[in-house]
Amino acid sequence: MQLRFALQGLRKRHARRTPLVIRHIVFFTAREPGNIDAIVEGLELLGTIPFSTVFEVTRNAKVDQIANDVDVVVYAEFPDEAALAAYKAHPTYAEATRRVRPLRELRFAADFPSRVAGSIKKRA
Repeated sequence: MQLRFALQGLRKRHARRTPLVIRHIVFFTAREPGNIDAIVEGLELLGTIPFSTVFEVTRNAKVDQIANDVDVVVYAEFPDEAALAAYKAHPTYAEATRRVRPLRELRFAADFPSRVAGSIKKRA
């Protein structure tokens, strides 16, 4: 019983010391397979926006056994919701959207808090 309470206390102390990050993951499908390179290029503009601590754009490896519909993935981490909002309000975000929107079919996004910061380095 004491061990359980000790572990709960340790988890609470660790949670207070471990800062939250906001993970931002966006999946894109291309209207045409020939558009994928241009989509990646347009989305790579987002990496020049200064508010993320981690940023990556990549083609989907398409190795899932069930579904491989997603063509391009954007993954980013932000120190807080304000940084994510500033990222989305940046003029470069609007330019990337202008370039990519006509080339993509679907866009699915998820933003969620996490206590574990990623190990991916931000590319400039």
